[in-house]
Amino acid sequence: MESFLFTGGRLLDPARDRLLDGFSVLVEGGRVREVSDRPIHSASATRLDLDGLTLMPGLIDAHVHVIAAMVDLGANAMQPSSLAAFRAGAVMRGMLMRGFTTVRDVGGADAGLAIAVEEGLVEGPRLVVCGKALSQTGGHSDLRSPFDDRPGIFSERVGALGRLCDGVDAVRRAAREELKAGARFIKIMANGGVASPSDPIHALGFSREEIRAVVEEAENFGTYVSAHLYTDAAIRRAVECGVHSLEHCNLITAETAAQAAAAGAIAVPTLVTYEALAMEGAAMGLKPESVAKIETVRRSGLESLDIMRRAGLPMAFGTDLLGGLHRHQSMEFEIRARVLPAAEIIASATTVAARLLRMEGEIGVIAPGAHADLLVVEGDPYRDPALLQREAALRAILRGGRFVRNGLG
Repeated sequence: MESFLFTGGRLLDPARDRLLDGFSVLVEGGRVREVSDRPIHSASATRLDLDGLTLMPGLIDAHVHVIAAMVDLGANAMQPSSLAAFRAGAVMRGMLMRGFTTVRDVGGADAGLAIAVEEGLVEGPRLVVCGKALSQTGGHSDLRSPFDDRPGIFSERVGALGRLCDGVDAVRRAAREELKAGARFIKIMANGGVASPSDPIHALGFSREEIRAVVEEAENFGTYVSAHLYTDAAIRRAVECGVHSLEHCNLITAETAAQAAAAGAIAVPTLVTYEALAMEGAAMGLKPESVAKIETVRRSGLESLDIMRRAGLPMAFGTDLLGGLHRHQSMEFEIRARVLPAAEIIASATTVAARLLRMEGEIGVIAPGAHADLLVVEGDPYRDPALLQREAALRAILRGGRFVRNGLG
């Protein structure tokens, strides 16, 4: 594998919340070999002068569904699995070209897709998967219409985001099966949702006993549970049951945010998905009953960021986009910038997300031993985080020490 020596320019260090001058970075064997404020000498490395540019860690999106090639998730689940897999490849390549070098899939993708990326069969971000999300009957992964009593939801197909399980024994078995198949964590649908037909936003998913059973199975395996959550009651209950990763959290209160922070949880807001669904969801196949639910969570999204920040609840970067809306992925930076300081937004897509993925020191940083997942950008993301959504500003992208875009001349 080719080695590179980056010199000049500025180094973005999320741990220090600023740009650093006068640093050189040596990349060898797909990893960062050396970072120094003194000259680095390498006879074999290709030297790249970044004068006027910024070198930063690759971005991390901690809430994606790479198999969601359609906004209509029922139709997505009914695709032939071969077609869904190829379409997932196209979705992942798009994410990588936007600078996301690692993503956490929170429902749908299996270990096979992650292996395909690592073997170079698919060009995409490093993929951390949970397999199929677990849902109760009538929950957020039950995409059958209210009067459709056919068993199952095509959960064996690649295009299905989730699987149904009811009762403590069933959720234990489902969690064990996903972990056996290579899941790195477990995802549950613990609240109602927008894209599902039968569960209003306020509906609680699973009993406390079922949630605790899943948490125990994950902890027994050395990992954690992520939960789809909107309402304050659902979030509070999930935290009390031991859930670690809190997805969405639009309707959280200050008291519950403080409780979650004290428990060591991490939140993953996904505000861009509501903006995108409001703009284009109906035109892309989102059913009317789902369109009607969007405003319930959309209008509280920005307020939730301020509530969680004041409570000291860490927030990772997430987007949760579907189908043709994936192209809006980087808009999340602009939306968060309406409320949050730029340094915290950058950290959410680097160091905080790396901690959530349990990959601290491996991704989200430019440090010896880390994966050489790097971006070269024009401008200062601390002054203007929205520049990360402008393709022209992303001059180069490296994933695992290999250029997937090189506009450095």
